[in-house]
Amino acid sequence: MPNESKPGFLERLKVKWELNSMWQVMLVLIVFACTGFTILFVKKPIFDFLGVDTQGGGFIKTIIYLLLVLPLYQIFLLVYGFIFGQFTFFWEKEKQFIRRIGRLFSGKAKK
Repeated sequence: MPNESKPGFLERLKVKWELNSMWQVMLVLIVFACTGFTILFVKKPIFDFLGVDTQGGGFIKTIIYLLLVLPLYQIFLLVYGFIFGQFTFFWEKEKQFIRRIGRLFSGKAKK
C-alpha cells in the first residue's frame, strides 16, 4: 500500500492562495509577520496619543482599534507587500476585504 501523505501546511496555503511557488508562500507569510509586528509597535503610541489605556478591554478601545488600527493594518499590508514584491497578491486580498465590508454595511451579507 503506497504511503499517501497529506499535503503540508505550506502546500495547502499555496493551493488556497493560488500562489506559484513555496518561495511566494514564504514571502506572503513574511509580509504578514512584518505587518503584525509593525501594528504591535504602532498601536500603543496611537492609544497613548488619544489617552486610551491599553490595559484591559473596553468599548472605546475596540472602536478606536476598528476605526484607526485596522485600516492602518491594511495599509501596512500593501506597503510591505510592495517591498517584498507581493503587492498584486495583497491588492487582490484588499479588494476582497473592502467588498466584504461593503456588503456588511449594505445589508447584502451572505447567510
